[in-house]
Amino acid sequence: MSGYIGKKIRLERIINRETKRTIIIPMDHGLTVGPIKGIEKDLGEVVNKIALGGANAVIGHVGIPLYAHRGYGPDIGLILHLSGSTSLSPDSNYKVLINTVLEAVKFGADGVSIHINIGTKSDPEMLEILGSVSRECRDLGMPLIAMMYPRGENIENEQDVEVVKIAARVAAELGADIVKTNWTGDPDSFKEVADGCMAPVIIAGGERAGIRDILEMTKQSVEVGGAGVAFGRNVFQADDPTKFVRALYLIVHKNYDVDEAIKELSL
Repeated sequence: MSGYIGKKIRLERIINRETKRTIIIPMDHGLTVGPIKGIEKDLGEVVNKIALGGANAVIGHVGIPLYAHRGYGPDIGLILHLSGSTSLSPDSNYKVLINTVLEAVKFGADGVSIHINIGTKSDPEMLEILGSVSRECRDLGMPLIAMMYPRGENIENEQDVEVVKIAARVAAELGADIVKTNWTGDPDSFKEVADGCMAPVIIAGGERAGIRDILEMTKQSVEVGGAGVAFGRNVFQADDPTKFVRALYLIVHKNYDVDEAIKELSL
């Protein structure tokens, strides 16, 4: 019972109680690809800008709580990322476990996240990791965000609704509280993903895109049952991360149209 209550309390810091949606900004890229634009060094300043815009939480490795989280401006939820690989690896699709749920508890995290690639040769090992982490999360009352991507040797199109539906459903079947996965390209197909997954589904941003394109995708996803967004580079590499997050906030939590959000913020 205590684990259930703990998870419920922590989830309230990640998911808006009224809208049942969330805006999460992943900043775990440094482990994979190094100090890219936007997160070169002063992570705290970036976290502050994101918090000012109204994001619900950030995702990062231990470097976030050690060097960048809480101690600046508005408070913001912390999700500790537990898995990873580097771009230099001969099998960068294989995400290994590099931290524990207990360590996240010690850091005062509000949730943990784990990255799983479905369709690669190493997905059996990653599924085993997901199942193990999910059990720990239930025991310790920690919300679990599963980043589920159809990616690897068996995947021809990572946005194909048929493979995205499987990836999302796998996470729900193994106990994830929030599922992050690919946008399938149109609202009708993404509705199939959201309808076929018991857990809330949020969309990934992927490579950088135009502001209007990102906002349109966000609006379309929430209108068909999506629970929000998890955008990294499109936010922390933006000219004004605070304004970008605020535009997302107006759409995700205030149901603004894209034109209204852009007009209000003069993006």
